[in-house]
Amino acid sequence: MRLRDFFYINKSDRRVFVALLLLGLVAFVAVGILDDDVSDEETAQPVAGWQRGSQRQPKSEPYYQTEARRVERFPFDPNTADSTQLLRLGLQPWQVRNIYRYRASGGIYRSKDDFARLYGLTVKQYRELEPYIRISSDYQPASTLVSSAADNHRDTLYHTSKIREGETVGLNVLDTAMLQRVPGIGSYYARRIVAYGQRLGGYVSVEQLNEIDDLPADVKKYVRVTGDAHVRQLAINHLSLNELRRHPYINYYQARAIVDYRRQHGTITDLQQLSLLPDFSPEAIARLRPYVSYQ
Repeated sequence: MRLRDFFYINKSDRRVFVALLLLGLVAFVAVGILDDDVSDEETAQPVAGWQRGSQRQPKSEPYYQTEARRVERFPFDPNTADSTQLLRLGLQPWQVRNIYRYRASGGIYRSKDDFARLYGLTVKQYRELEPYIRISSDYQPASTLVSSAADNHRDTLYHTSKIREGETVGLNVLDTAMLQRVPGIGSYYARRIVAYGQRLGGYVSVEQLNEIDDLPADVKKYVRVTGDAHVRQLAINHLSLNELRRHPYINYYQARAIVDYRRQHGTITDLQQLSLLPDFSPEAIARLRPYVSYQ
């Protein structure tokens, strides 16, 4: 057998081989053409600062440019300013939408501080806008129309009705209006004096006012406690621990000592019986005595 017989290919096989070869060649050329088109399309994208065939973007050119808004400053009322005005002030569109939603839900900007709570507003922005915020008086509570006149009337009334030096008023018959006639007493201290007297069950001495923190010392010379002052007394033999401790002169440990003493020794007929207990000093017994009933 000759050597060329090993490489002999019949005619039909040669046709198949040539067809496959041509098909592969066509596919190779098509792929190359498609790659060139994609590359050209990517290169042709309108990106600022890029040139066809360049390998890198020049550092001096940005990727894109946005038109800068010109920020203006002018007086505005956040309750009535429209979107155009708010945008001119430098607010972002989403901040403007938040303002519109707040107003649509019934929200009102009554002060500059209310506007400072706008979501996303920075300290720098607020400080720049604050001098230009103008809140119309139409958006203030209607009570402000009469509050000033009423306050002036009350001040005049209290001023003219203050008691003079040497005059006194009964401490246990006072209400807050009467107490405000005392020089140095306003509504705050008047409420505290009345509330403390109710907790005690009534005042038995003017000196008990010293137990109210920060009360002006001069107040005591304008009040008096009569000798027949009626106070509400504690049924010391019947009240529970929690009921006893509600009185300002009985703390938790003293209330527990009273309950334990009743359980161990029976009825209490005099507070002096408690003097041997460590929780009851002579001073504690003396100030509590007017408020105790042994029935």
